[in-house]
Amino acid sequence: QVQLVESGGGLVQAGGSLRLSCAASGTIFAMNAMGWYRQGPGKQRELVADITSGGTTNYADSVKGRFTISRDNAKEVYLQMNSLKPEDTAVYYCHAAGRYWTGSYIRQGELWGQGTQVTVSS
Repeated sequence: QVQLVESGGGLVQAGGSLRLSCAASGTIFAMNAMGWYRQGPGKQRELVADITSGGTTNYADSVKGRFTISRDNAKEVYLQMNSLKPEDTAVYYCHAAGRYWTGSYIRQGELWGQGTQVTVSS
């Protein structure tokens, strides 16, 4: 089973920075789009940022100018988070869409990580 594993979450003071990483296990042939979602306490999951295989990025208005998404291959995506605010507190989830090996065939589909907690104190 191909999986996405997030890391880099933690507790940080307002104004601080964190860098989230997402690594895919298994055989990945191509991830056409990768991104980060988050879900705060009592809130719905929302898109934070995503990036296509061509490098085109998209950001939620709430994080523009503070967060930067990047990728260096089909298996890894990062989220640099600067000037963090308490409102950024959430579980952050890695997401990917592309082609990967299921063990039987090459699948075109989506993957979700288990999430990593980011807590920003005031």
